[in-house]
Amino acid sequence: MYSGSRNRHRLVIDITVLGCLQRVPILGLAPPLWTAIGWVQRGSAPLLPPSGFHKWAKFPRSSGVCSLSLGVKMGSKVADLLYWKDTRTSGVVFTGLMVSLLCLLHFSIVSVAAHVALLLLCGTISLRVYRKVLQAVHRGDGANPFQAYLDVDLTLTREQTERLSQQIASHVISTATQLRHFFLVEDLVDSLKLALLFYILTFVGAVFNGLTLLILGVIALFTVPLLYRQHQAQIDQYVGLVTSQLSHIKAKIRAKIPGTGALASAAAAASGSKAKAE
Repeated sequence: MYSGSRNRHRLVIDITVLGCLQRVPILGLAPPLWTAIGWVQRGSAPLLPPSGFHKWAKFPRSSGVCSLSLGVKMGSKVADLLYWKDTRTSGVVFTGLMVSLLCLLHFSIVSVAAHVALLLLCGTISLRVYRKVLQAVHRGDGANPFQAYLDVDLTLTREQTERLSQQIASHVISTATQLRHFFLVEDLVDSLKLALLFYILTFVGAVFNGLTLLILGVIALFTVPLLYRQHQAQIDQYVGLVTSQLSHIKAKIRAKIPGTGALASAAAAASGSKAKAE
């Protein structure tokens, strides 16, 4: 009886979390291009809770759901930011990022960080002195204008610390597993694809530096999702053509690699039967 009730309790938490995750706005940018390359499985991947979630189920239900609800809320805010739901907020964030990156492009990071910190300190100290001046002329109480932020409790409970450490450990282990998969050649085709990617990046690095690529990435992050939503049908049509061509090229490469020809033919037959069924 105890085991059955425990399983039911865990199932209820899983269903609750999945219900929250399904409400997150999806950018929809993963798409057919990555599935053609082979780094994303075909078909819509089910929304599953994180790998360490069942360990978290040992804690009270409310704490785990609240933690994941916070993540869902943050994901929703980021999606609204990238889709320009609030034009003023998105404009301020985009402008701030671009100004910071352009400053880093012309000045050292130490100089930019020092100037930003100095500007911030000048603003906060000026407000603090202004309140003190108002108190001196009997027009205010002289309270710290940032007292509400100073009163915010930033300490973490033991359960929150354990959950955070589990999340970090899960990501570190996942990253290490992926690196081992690629660099120790667990799958020859995947390692060759990664080698090709790095080979292409050598030419990209000869033209752009990392900061320039970061600037272009920020611009794309604030423009591509919006353009994709507005012209989704046309983009999907062209990406579908690229997907089919990449699938044929990948099948030919697999057929020429020893030991993967049978696997490639089976995959091509499965994809052909799926296309006919659709």
